[in-house]
Amino acid sequence: MFIQTEATPNPATLKFLPGRDVLPGDPRDFRTPESAAISPLANGLFAISGVTGVFLGSDFISVSKDDTDWAHIKPAILGVIMDHFLSGKPVIADGATEAVDFSEVDEFYEEEDNETVEVIKELLATRVRPAVAMDGGDIIFKGYKEGTVFLHMQGACSGCPSSTATLKSGIENLLRHFVPGVEGVQQV
Repeated sequence: MFIQTEATPNPATLKFLPGRDVLPGDPRDFRTPESAAISPLANGLFAISGVTGVFLGSDFISVSKDDTDWAHIKPAILGVIMDHFLSGKPVIADGATEAVDFSEVDEFYEEEDNETVEVIKELLATRVRPAVAMDGGDIIFKGYKEGTVFLHMQGACSGCPSSTATLKSGIENLLRHFVPGVEGVQQV
């Protein structure tokens, strides 16, 4: 098994591509070892000293670290990923609560903004999420109020130094261009 590694805009996160499906459907972002208990793969990665976050995408795994040097933990990460896929274990444990649609949890917007919100979500799904996934992350719509779109960054995008530029220069400009009434974008 050959696992490719890609740098992300976040120097504290690397993207690992095992050459097979990782988690079809909605991605999962684990920020603590406790939250990773439902995933044998994420749990194994958190067992490596220095790992601070695991993001499971459709065909990739993003791993975030503390100030530990990549040279010290990258071989262990590759080993855990390889061992996991060779073992045949599921990525999310059988019977674990996976059916929660995190994209709709804690959303807020006024009823009269329904049509605007649908256009925003469509643009995020078709134009923004694929680009953000290439960098090892994801972006989730959280709300819309008084012209401001509230978004949550996950994976490599969470805590990335360039995430503010991505939000302001890229996503905000895109939404302002295509959606009348959008005045700004804010990270939550």
